Amino acid sequence: MVNPEKVLQTLQILRERFGPRVLHTQRDPLDELVLTILSQNTSDRNSGRAFRELKGRYLNWAAVLNAESSELEETIRVGGLAKIKAARIQNTLAVILEQRGEFSLDFLRDLSLHEARAWLMALPGIGPKTAGCVLCFACNQPAMIVDTHIHRVAKRIGMIGPKVSADAAHDLLEAVVPDEQMYQFHVSVLLHGRQICHAQRPACERCPLTEICDFYQAR
Repeated sequence: MVNPEKVLQTLQILRERFGPRVLHTQRDPLDELVLTILSQNTSDRNSGRAFRELKGRYLNWAAVLNAESSELEETIRVGGLAKIKAARIQNTLAVILEQRGEFSLDFLRDLSLHEARAWLMALPGIGPKTAGCVLCFACNQPAMIVDTHIHRVAKRIGMIGPKVSADAAHDLLEAVVPDEQMYQFHVSVLLHGRQICHAQRPACERCPLTEICDFYQAR
C-alpha cells in the first residue's frame, strides 16, 4: 500500500523546509558499494572512518580480497560487525572479479535501472537499500533508498502502510516519486527523520507535516 498524494505532499513540504538538494559529485560505484556495506548497522561517522582505514591500508581491491580475514576485520573494526562485513566485502569482491574479470562496477552506468539493480542484488548480502545507494550516489540512476529513518517517517506520515517492510517500500515509493526528485526525496526525508521525527520522542511541535501525518493525528 502506498499513498501517492501524501508522498508528493511530503516531498513538496520538506523541499521547502530543507531547501533544494542536488547531487553534485558521484563516487566510484565499487567504492560506494563497499562503503554502503560498511554503513550497515552503524553511523555514517563510523562507516566513513572504517572506509578510510580500509583504503589507507590496502593498495587496491585485489589486496583487500587476498587479505587475511583477521587483518581485514581489525582494519574495519570501528565500523562494527567487523567479522560479518569483512566476509561480505571479500565475498562480494570475489564474485565481481569472477563475473567481470576486473574490480570495477562502471558498467552499471550503462544499464537500465532495473538491470543494474538486479545485477547488484544478485551479489551476496546485497539488498535494495545497498543497491539503491550505489545506483543513486554513483550511477546517476533514480533509485529509491529506504533506510531506517525514511522507513519510519514514511509509515508515520501514512505514505506507506504500517506493515510495509523497508524492502517493499523501495518499489512502492520509487513508483510515485518523480525520477528527477528521487535524490531530493531521499535527503529531505532522511534529514526530517534525523532532526525531527526521531524514533523516540519525535519533535512533533517542530514538524511541518503534522496536518498530513497519521501518527500526529492519532495522538
